[in-house]
Amino acid sequence: MTFMKKISKSQVEEVLCSTGLVPVFYNRDAETGKRVMQACYEGGVRAFEFTNRGDKAEEVFGELADFAAGLPGMILGAGSISFAKDARKFISLGASFIVGPQYVPGVQRVCRWHNVEYIPGCGTVSEVGRAQRAGCGICKLFPGDVLGPRFVKGLLAPMPWSRLMVTGGVKPEKENLETWFKAGVSCVGIGSNLFPKEVISSGQWERISELCRETLETISLYHESNR
Repeated sequence: MTFMKKISKSQVEEVLCSTGLVPVFYNRDAETGKRVMQACYEGGVRAFEFTNRGDKAEEVFGELADFAAGLPGMILGAGSISFAKDARKFISLGASFIVGPQYVPGVQRVCRWHNVEYIPGCGTVSEVGRAQRAGCGICKLFPGDVLGPRFVKGLLAPMPWSRLMVTGGVKPEKENLETWFKAGVSCVGIGSNLFPKEVISSGQWERISELCRETLETISLYHESNR
């Protein structure tokens, strides 16, 4: 196993908020995961979330961590983490950040102990505040397509210091991205909309690079003031 260089919480936050994009991906085949990560990297991505959503997730993540170690500047995180035992396992495999659909105190304690960034899912202003008081530098607004950009604006009015990552329903399209970043998010997580099934099945890796490149170019037009 190749051990990745220890990355601080502040470094993780800087990468996520400076690039503005976190691809969210799962596949039970490690080689497919590597090709997707390489394609994202070539498209300018520097933070990649592999989700704990299915068969062989831990095994594949371990191989991706080794692979990511050979991509200078790439940060790999584990997503869909709702239990402390899973956070502990993925951190031991090389996760530089942990993302969850909800805020879980036990997961926060594990991440704090290992000095790893924890990005919990939040759906209310109170949940964001609770996560911030526990030390979370970035909060994930989830599900984004339910909460909407107006929620972001409403939250940031009294809490302008908040760094928010929206996930769920975000599309790599100019109008959609413009709406979110003008509302005030610091970054977005994009899953299936960035990885069309037909593109993955046919191995059109350059198309993924193009989608990432185009998405980052669009984000760069709007998100600088939100960092």
